Order: sequence, then C-alpha cells, then structure tokens
Amino acid sequence: MIPESLRALVDATTGQRNVEWQGRTLLIINQPWGELAVCHQGAQVLHYQPAGDSPWLWVTATPAALPGSIRGGIPLCWPWFADEYPAGETELHGPARKAGWRIDAVDEDEEGVEVHASPETTLHTALTPRVVIFAGRRFLKVELITENNGDAPIKMTAALHTYFAVPDAFACRVTGLAGASYLDKRQDFSRFDQQGELGVRGPLDRIYQSSKIQVLEDGQRRLRIAKQGSDSTVVWHPGDTPPADTSVEDARGFLCVETACTRLDPVWLPPGAQHLLVQHISPLTDDETSNN
Repeated sequence: MIPESLRALVDATTGQRNVEWQGRTLLIINQPWGELAVCHQGAQVLHYQPAGDSPWLWVTATPAALPGSIRGGIPLCWPWFADEYPAGETELHGPARKAGWRIDAVDEDEEGVEVHASPETTLHTALTPRVVIFAGRRFLKVELITENNGDAPIKMTAALHTYFAVPDAFACRVTGLAGASYLDKRQDFSRFDQQGELGVRGPLDRIYQSSKIQVLEDGQRRLRIAKQGSDSTVVWHPGDTPPADTSVEDARGFLCVETACTRLDPVWLPPGAQHLLVQHISPLTDDETSNN
C-alpha cells in the first residue's frame, strides 16, 4: 500500500517538509489529523492516511525512473484521457502527470490542509490547469481546474486516476453503477448495461456513463466516492497480467475507480471558461449505509 521507503519518510516527519524520494521531490505532511504526501512531479497525491486508519491509496514501491511517471496514488490525466490524443500528440494520458509542478500555497489548521499547485511550464497552448488538494481527518478531495485562455472552444478529456488500496482487488464491490451503460475496452469498446452492482472478480477496463456517487467496499471499509464535473466513472484492474512495473501479487492490492471526463462526455470549453473536475473521498457513514 505504501512502500517502506516512503513510510520511513512519513514517520520521520513532524509537521510538513519537502523530501527526496525516488529522484523526486515530495511534500510530506504528518499531523494529528493524519498524513499526506504530494509529489511535485504531476501534483500527484501519493499517500493519504487519516489518523487511526490505514492508507487509502496504493503506490508502487518501484516507480519508473524519471521522466517516467509513478504508478499509484492519484495521477492527473490531462488534457486528455488514455489514448484519446489530439492530432499530433502521442503521450498516454497527457503531459500533466509527468510534468513538474510547483506548490503555490499550503494552508494548514488543526483539522487539515489545503495544497495549491500549478505547472512549472506551459502544458497546452491555450488550456491552463491548476490543482487544489484538501485533506482532513476523514476526507480527501482533489480539484482539477482547467481554464481556456485562448480565443476558440477547445475539446478536452481528463481523469483523476485514483488507485485505491484494498486487501484483495478480486473481493471488492463497487456500488452505485447498477443500470449504468458502459464501454468495455477489453471488448473493443462494445457497449453494455451493468446488471446489478459491480463485483470485481477479474480484469476490468470499463468506462461507465454515470455521475452518481459510488461506494467502494473492500471487506474492511466502505469509501464513498463523490464527484463533480464528471459523467464518466472508469473502473480498471489489470487482472493477473499487470503492467511490467507491477507484480501480480502487488496488483491485487489496488483497484482504480476514477472520476473522469472521457469519450462519453468530453468537455467543450469556451474561451474564458473554466471546468472543475472534483473527486471527494470519505468513509460511508452509518446513516448512509442504512439507507442503501
């Protein structure tokens, strides 16, 4: 869930500090409310753990060498998702996740922290992104804000590609998608309707057309995944054929449930307009559980 080398850096931190990990600069915060680690590469949340709980996010212990990206946490896919490249582009998931980002502000109080970040270099001729990360005692929220500074509408897609830490991916259940239409990438993007709630029993790569709240149930906890500015939810797990940088055993420790704008709901952003993509993660309360 969290590599031992990163765990050691978090444990050695009181308050906040910048550290080096795997050739990258991280902002680490360790306070009574909990822990947060944000990588300057990609403005990527790598670790969040509220006090008294276990980590909510999975991250690989063997990230790719720079300029490669880190698998795990919450990568930013921007300003396109997956291989939906604009003409002339070839970078999977867009340039944001590999780019250098600056931490513009860190505002703390006893209940949590608010981190603002922006790219160090221009990532698009007209679109400008920024990120705001909120972490507290019982929630993690990431906002990806995109502004069109150009003079023509621009089509974009994006995703908060969250790797949730789970005891066993194939014993998880994702509720809130029953009845939703989805494209199955493993079946050449054929369209289907979800029959009942989603039980994860093997490899998955699906784009659900849904703006509803989902709940990830992993047998130990239930996390409520709310969203804004998104009509797509991507559920992904590689099964027993994970990417080259991840072992089969390690891959069983994560499940991706992503808040996204995809080919199903691309955003056409007018000049001067902004788009707000939000993922808000929190434990499912007893009241909400009883109403399900």
